[in-house]
Amino acid sequence: MDDDNRLAEELRLTVGQLVRIVRTADTMPATESAVLGCLDRDGPATTADVAQQRGVSHQAVAKAVKGLVTQGLVRTEPHPADGRKLLLHLTPAGSERLTEERRRRAETLGGAISDSLSAEERATLAAALPLLARLTARLRNR
Repeated sequence: MDDDNRLAEELRLTVGQLVRIVRTADTMPATESAVLGCLDRDGPATTADVAQQRGVSHQAVAKAVKGLVTQGLVRTEPHPADGRKLLLHLTPAGSERLTEERRRRAETLGGAISDSLSAEERATLAAALPLLARLTARLRNR
Protein backbone atom coordinates (compact mmCIF):
# COMPACT_ATOMS: atom_id res chain seq x y z
CA MET A 1 0.00 0.00 0.00
CA ASP A 2 1.47 3.36 -0.96
CA ASP A 3 1.61 6.38 1.37
CA ASP A 4 -1.50 8.07 -0.08
CA ASN A 5 -3.57 4.92 0.34
CA ARG A 6 -2.31 4.45 3.91
CA LEU A 7 -3.22 8.05 4.69
CA ALA A 8 -6.61 7.57 3.03
CA GLU A 9 -7.37 4.47 5.11
CA GLU A 10 -6.31 6.13 8.36
CA LEU A 11 -8.41 9.21 7.53
CA ARG A 12 -11.42 7.05 6.65
CA LEU A 13 -11.21 5.09 9.89
CA THR A 14 -10.64 8.14 12.07
CA VAL A 15 -13.37 10.28 10.52
CA GLY A 16 -15.79 7.34 10.59
CA GLN A 17 -15.16 6.74 14.29
CA LEU A 18 -15.47 10.46 15.02
CA VAL A 19 -18.82 10.69 13.22
CA ARG A 20 -20.19 7.60 14.98
CA ILE A 21 -19.12 8.86 18.41
CA VAL A 22 -20.52 12.36 17.84
CA ARG A 23 -23.84 10.84 16.69
CA THR A 24 -24.24 9.21 20.11
CA ALA A 25 -25.47 12.66 21.20
CA ASP A 26 -28.44 12.30 18.81
CA THR A 27 -31.90 11.81 20.25
CA MET A 28 -33.43 10.48 17.05
CA PRO A 29 -32.60 7.58 14.72
CA ALA A 30 -29.78 8.28 12.26
CA THR A 31 -31.97 7.74 9.18
CA GLU A 32 -34.56 10.24 10.41
CA SER A 33 -31.86 12.79 11.16
CA ALA A 34 -30.33 12.19 7.73
CA VAL A 35 -33.68 12.76 5.99
CA LEU A 36 -34.16 16.05 7.85
CA GLY A 37 -30.60 17.07 6.93
CA CYS A 38 -31.15 16.32 3.24
CA LEU A 39 -34.36 18.33 3.13
CA ASP A 40 -32.70 21.20 4.99
CA ARG A 41 -29.67 21.31 2.68
CA ASP A 42 -31.32 20.54 -0.65
CA GLY A 43 -34.96 21.53 -0.26
CA PRO A 44 -38.03 19.45 -1.07
CA ALA A 45 -37.37 15.99 -2.50
CA THR A 46 -39.00 12.64 -3.07
CA THR A 47 -38.28 9.60 -0.94
CA ALA A 48 -36.40 8.09 -3.89
CA ASP A 49 -34.27 11.24 -4.24
CA VAL A 50 -33.31 11.15 -0.55
CA ALA A 51 -32.54 7.41 -0.71
CA GLN A 52 -30.29 7.89 -3.74
CA GLN A 53 -28.53 10.85 -2.16
CA ARG A 54 -27.91 8.94 1.09
CA GLY A 55 -26.99 5.68 -0.65
CA VAL A 56 -29.61 3.72 1.30
CA SER A 57 -32.69 1.74 0.35
CA HIS A 58 -35.95 3.40 -0.61
CA GLN A 59 -37.65 1.28 2.08
CA ALA A 60 -35.37 2.61 4.84
CA VAL A 61 -36.11 6.21 3.87
CA ALA A 62 -39.84 5.51 3.50
CA LYS A 63 -39.95 4.07 7.03
CA ALA A 64 -38.10 7.11 8.41
CA VAL A 65 -40.38 9.50 6.50
CA LYS A 66 -43.47 7.80 7.93
CA GLY A 67 -42.18 8.47 11.45
CA LEU A 68 -41.18 12.03 10.61
CA VAL A 69 -44.62 12.79 9.14
CA THR A 70 -46.31 11.32 12.23
CA GLN A 71 -44.14 13.57 14.44
CA GLY A 72 -44.97 16.63 12.31
CA LEU A 73 -41.32 17.12 11.31
CA VAL A 74 -41.94 16.52 7.58
CA ARG A 75 -45.00 17.14 5.45
CA THR A 76 -45.85 15.71 2.07
CA GLU A 77 -47.63 17.04 -0.99
CA PRO A 78 -48.23 15.61 -4.44
CA HIS A 79 -45.24 16.07 -6.74
CA PRO A 80 -46.07 18.87 -9.21
CA ALA A 81 -44.69 16.95 -12.20
CA ASP A 82 -45.83 13.44 -11.21
CA GLY A 83 -48.89 13.17 -8.98
CA ARG A 84 -48.05 9.53 -8.17
CA LYS A 85 -45.03 10.74 -6.18
CA LEU A 86 -44.93 12.71 -2.95
CA LEU A 87 -42.68 15.67 -2.38
CA LEU A 88 -41.24 15.86 1.13
CA HIS A 89 -40.92 19.22 2.88
CA LEU A 90 -39.20 20.07 6.13
CA THR A 91 -41.69 21.67 8.55
CA PRO A 92 -40.76 24.46 10.98
CA ALA A 93 -40.87 21.83 13.77
CA GLY A 94 -38.53 19.63 11.70
CA SER A 95 -36.14 22.52 11.22
CA GLU A 96 -36.14 23.21 14.96
CA ARG A 97 -35.52 19.54 15.77
CA LEU A 98 -32.65 19.37 13.29
CA THR A 99 -31.13 22.54 14.74
CA GLU A 100 -31.30 20.95 18.21
CA GLU A 101 -29.65 17.73 16.99
CA ARG A 102 -26.88 19.72 15.31
CA ARG A 103 -26.40 21.83 18.45
CA ARG A 104 -26.09 18.68 20.54
CA ARG A 105 -23.49 17.23 18.16
CA ALA A 106 -21.54 20.50 18.09
CA GLU A 107 -21.51 20.65 21.89
CA THR A 108 -20.24 17.08 22.09
CA LEU A 109 -17.45 17.68 19.61
CA GLY A 110 -16.73 21.22 20.81
CA GLY A 111 -16.29 19.96 24.36
CA ALA A 112 -13.81 17.34 23.21
CA ILE A 113 -11.90 19.95 21.21
CA SER A 114 -11.73 22.29 24.20
CA ASP A 115 -10.69 19.53 26.60
CA SER A 116 -8.18 17.78 24.35
CA LEU A 117 -6.50 20.23 22.00
CA SER A 118 -4.14 23.10 22.63
CA ALA A 119 -4.70 26.45 20.93
CA GLU A 120 -2.05 25.52 18.37
CA GLU A 121 -3.71 22.17 17.70
CA ARG A 122 -7.11 23.85 17.30
CA ALA A 123 -5.54 26.19 14.74
CA THR A 124 -4.09 23.19 12.89
CA LEU A 125 -7.49 21.51 12.90
CA ALA A 126 -9.14 24.68 11.59
CA ALA A 127 -6.51 24.92 8.84
CA ALA A 128 -7.28 21.33 7.78
CA LEU A 129 -11.02 21.94 7.32
CA PRO A 130 -10.74 23.47 3.82
CA LEU A 131 -8.67 20.45 2.74
CA LEU A 132 -11.32 18.06 4.04
CA ALA A 133 -14.03 20.10 2.31
CA ARG A 134 -12.10 19.94 -0.96
CA LEU A 135 -11.72 16.16 -0.65
CA THR A 136 -15.43 15.84 0.06
CA ALA A 137 -16.33 17.94 -2.98
CA ARG A 138 -13.98 15.88 -5.19
CA LEU A 139 -15.53 12.61 -4.03
CA ARG A 140 -19.07 13.96 -4.40
CA ASN A 141 -18.41 14.99 -8.02
CA ARG A 142 -16.87 11.71 -9.19
